[in-house]
Amino acid sequence: MKRYDVVVVGGGAAGYFAAINCAEARPDFKILILERGKDVLNKVKISGGGRCNLTHNCPEPDELIKNYPRGSRELRGPFYEFGQPQTLEWFNKRGVKTKIESDGRMFPITDKSQTIMDCLIASAKKAGVELQTGSRVSDLKPEDGLWKINLTHQKPILAKKVMIAAGSSNGMWKVLENLGHKIIKPLPSLFTFNIKDPRIQELMGTSVPEAHFSLISNFDKKTRRKYQLESTGSLLVTHWGLSGFGVLRMSAWAARALAELNYKADLKVNWVHPMTTEEVTKKLTQLKSDWSKKTVQTQSPFSTVSARLWKSFVNHALSGKEKNWADLNKKELAQLTENLSAAIFKINGKSTFKEEFVTAGGVDLKEINFKKFESKILPNLFMAGEILNIDAVTGGFNFQAAWTGGWIAGKAMAE
Repeated sequence: MKRYDVVVVGGGAAGYFAAINCAEARPDFKILILERGKDVLNKVKISGGGRCNLTHNCPEPDELIKNYPRGSRELRGPFYEFGQPQTLEWFNKRGVKTKIESDGRMFPITDKSQTIMDCLIASAKKAGVELQTGSRVSDLKPEDGLWKINLTHQKPILAKKVMIAAGSSNGMWKVLENLGHKIIKPLPSLFTFNIKDPRIQELMGTSVPEAHFSLISNFDKKTRRKYQLESTGSLLVTHWGLSGFGVLRMSAWAARALAELNYKADLKVNWVHPMTTEEVTKKLTQLKSDWSKKTVQTQSPFSTVSARLWKSFVNHALSGKEKNWADLNKKELAQLTENLSAAIFKINGKSTFKEEFVTAGGVDLKEINFKKFESKILPNLFMAGEILNIDAVTGGFNFQAAWTGGWIAGKAMAE
């Protein structure tokens, strides 16, 4: 039976990072990565549209944790130890140069996820880390001061220390549950809203740079206290409803609340944020005078509202009639104002954002020592990444949690 100092279960970002940093700290250690699939670092490969959004331009830990619906309190200390600046330094020392985009996302300057993959794979190989693909862990048991790792259709392996970084793995959650760990029910965290509404039905591809969202109905007081039900960010109309950073951000914060409602709720959207309803009313009233002889549908008076979107909102408010500004009545003006600043849309289901698929749920954070990312229940059992009940909004934050957890666990296993 093969024996290792450290076995890492999962060949993703957190697993690779832990194995590399452990091996570099202890060249004498025998370290193995077990990956159930044929390939490693699959999520790194597809993230950011194949460019790998490896972190976010947010160097201050106290600001960084604000992007984690689950795990913010637990990650504060770890981010001070190994956060965004340390991540950039780590990759830069290994020849990976990065760039910052206007929305704060950070990518390799090559715009290729393969750059990050090559860096991790080469670093692991150089440090002497072994890799075994096609290896599915069926069971994990403490045995005579070691860990016995049982594999499906393969011989068992022994290890002094084990790191679980298997992502959203139902199989590994079951293994950990059998070992005594509590598993918080896994749910999708990043998803778009399915909405059928005549105001946006023919507007696929239309977007606004900043909108404000709030879930306004079907939530009792307890739910409202428990979940963040407002969000601000970009908005994109798709053929199935609404997407964009603002929607994805809200889906993360309200993941459990929406699941409890079977993804059926009312969404209020202010398309012209930060303008208020009062400010929109004032502007439209002024336009009745300034543009009195112009047809309302002709031109959008808001720089962030496209001609297509404006025309759709106007047609809805005016029931398809063409009118000059001077001829708008109070009811039509009020409806147009509502469409722009307080439009109500009915959410009826979700669509998973495949590229950035993230799960809310996993191992209960109360059972983890975040100074080492080690189990409080079972010594020499470490965990990082999505196996834990930690998730973030889109923008590189989930990878940052993986790098941080991997680095701290790797160093701890090297002790």
